[in-house]
Amino acid sequence: MKPVGIVSAGMMTAVGLNGPASCAAIRCAIGGAAETGFMDAGGEWLMGCSVPIEGELRGLEKLAAMAAAVLSECLVAALPSKLKDVPVAFCVAEKNRPGRFQGLDERLPVAVQAKLQKTLHPKSCVIARGRTGAAHALLWAERLLYADEAPFCALVGTDSMLVGDTLRSLEQRGRLLTSVNSNGFIPGDAAAAVLVARPGKNKTAQLTCAGIGFGTEAATVDSEEPLRGDGLVAAVRSALAAVPCSFQQLHYRLVDASGEQYGLKEAQLAIGRTIRGTLKPEFPIWHPADCIGEVGAAIGPCLLGLALEASRKGYAPGPGALCHLGTDDGDRAAMVLKYGESRA
Repeated sequence: MKPVGIVSAGMMTAVGLNGPASCAAIRCAIGGAAETGFMDAGGEWLMGCSVPIEGELRGLEKLAAMAAAVLSECLVAALPSKLKDVPVAFCVAEKNRPGRFQGLDERLPVAVQAKLQKTLHPKSCVIARGRTGAAHALLWAERLLYADEAPFCALVGTDSMLVGDTLRSLEQRGRLLTSVNSNGFIPGDAAAAVLVARPGKNKTAQLTCAGIGFGTEAATVDSEEPLRGDGLVAAVRSALAAVPCSFQQLHYRLVDASGEQYGLKEAQLAIGRTIRGTLKPEFPIWHPADCIGEVGAAIGPCLLGLALEASRKGYAPGPGALCHLGTDDGDRAAMVLKYGESRA
């Protein structure tokens, strides 16, 4: 792929109602978990990370309100361009997820337009790929940007795990952190957006996605197959080869691991198998789901926004980052991010 520049970001999470607030809270490891109105099988209240949005909105209306807010936040950097000039990719839950809102793909863009009272670009779309949606959306944006069909594109992830049918299914599968299960995650809801463009020709430092790779994992979280991390290994190797780039040029990882042993074990296996022959005394791993909960399709833009904020404010461990994501059905994606002088 050709490099895509990350221009700005917007975020709405349980620990902050905008990008800077959310990133500051994540940097300080502030958790947003609180008791929800749902009860687990042991009779205790489930913990969740819910965005404290005004008006106590629920369901698809809340997803649309969060999406509209983060989209408006990131579009400030596109001025004087207007919303109708910026194609938007909405990253949402997979079509087979229990509790998914009926007609989500059709109703969400309409609801966002109603919230903003503005019209979306005709090439706007919905990408229902769950946690890997942001990686697929970056490829979509790259095609539009390099075909000169738009000066900017926006990627918006909005999702919620705090839905009765979703929680019920997750608990039955032993996925939730409850009073009777310690190997699980805390569900949450969130939205995040990033504005992307072709890298600028000036000497201003910029965060770019320089390479993307994909893979398929057969030993999914619900499978009884032995986990080797084959899908993530393939994704990481493909992303590195696309740049090209070595692990010596990467300084930290941003991952979607959310508290289950599976996610962190997979990340460890994949890096152990791909980093062979490279001496790296440190390779820190950032997993903001510890603070904002498992937020599904919103995690990809969250990670990109966090990398942008950390790079610009100087607390990232270095200019190179590896970001990787995975879904319950085995889709795996990896992205190589670089911060520095852009060369279009």
